[in-house]
Amino acid sequence: MTTMDDVSRPGRVAGPDEAISAEELQLAARNHGIPLEALRYDVTPAGLHYLLIHYDIPEVDPAAHTLVVDGAVDRPFTLDLAALRERPRVSHRVTLECAGNGRALLQPRPVSQPWLVEAVGNAEWTGTPLTPLLREAGISPDAVDVVFTGADHGVERGVEQDYQRALPAADALREEVLLAYEMNGAPLLPQHGAPLRLIVPGWYGMAHVKWLRGITVRTEPFDGYQNAVAYRLRRDADDPGVPVTRIEPRALVRPPGFPDFMSRTRVLRPGRCVLDGRAWSGHAPVSSVEVTTDGGQTWAPALLDPATGGEWAWRRWRYEWTAEPGRYVLGARAADASGRRQPVEQAWNRGGFANNLVQRVEVVVLPE
Repeated sequence: MTTMDDVSRPGRVAGPDEAISAEELQLAARNHGIPLEALRYDVTPAGLHYLLIHYDIPEVDPAAHTLVVDGAVDRPFTLDLAALRERPRVSHRVTLECAGNGRALLQPRPVSQPWLVEAVGNAEWTGTPLTPLLREAGISPDAVDVVFTGADHGVERGVEQDYQRALPAADALREEVLLAYEMNGAPLLPQHGAPLRLIVPGWYGMAHVKWLRGITVRTEPFDGYQNAVAYRLRRDADDPGVPVTRIEPRALVRPPGFPDFMSRTRVLRPGRCVLDGRAWSGHAPVSSVEVTTDGGQTWAPALLDPATGGEWAWRRWRYEWTAEPGRYVLGARAADASGRRQPVEQAWNRGGFANNLVQRVEVVVLPE
């Protein structure tokens, strides 16, 4: 029987030699990461963008779908999709990353969706800004949180719930927050939140509520499951933790050469090789990327391409390497303008969140 104490605690941590379970494999089959070779694209094609669906993809009729704005506002209202499309239209390129990206690499391993490093994508989202809607509704000056409710419904740790996440009112009122109805110039796909979703540039993916149907302003903190229990950085089960919010800096290497089928070890012919990849941060613009070819013993600066995608999009980096026969471990680490830098040793937390440990790409360079 599930007790309230069970419900208030985070999920389980795997035992020392515990393999990934059938339940975790079931999650991994439903959700998918970006194939790392797709880091070549400035804008990730919709079918290659990472995907995490907490419950089921809900059955939503776009013609009948409405968005309700209520709570601590002077003028609550309801809008359909046609009315939202008549409002000012803007587009942002935004890098989205799952908060649990890298979870399966932690020891001990938190039991949940077993991400490696592929839970990311960079898409162009089109919609209308949220801030004007909240202003028109007359948001209370005492507003503390703004709660976003999706149409997806399920159970977590015994709690039946709609998927709901809240933003602090000050963050909800940031001009870049978007109610999106298009992805890469086309209507949203069902798995990406059609017909309407929230886009919160700079924040991990749990904040970007899909199948959005309600926005509720509150004058007290939101204590729903996804805010109060699920997405928190904790050292142990009794630690109340702190909320997961903005994306930590990360760089990924686009794997060079060609892969071994099972191990994904890269095979490369000797000679000049231009390594490249992408880097991003939700706190501040990426300021530098360093590359290692010896598993982190030494680092060298990479060249950063201009930030042509905008403030919230990833940046491409490049590094020239002369590959000689042998075995290598490649990696890259990003730093941002706030002073944050990827770690070479990852701090552990019980949920496996915000893990930005440097990626390891094993390479075999063939004999000449």
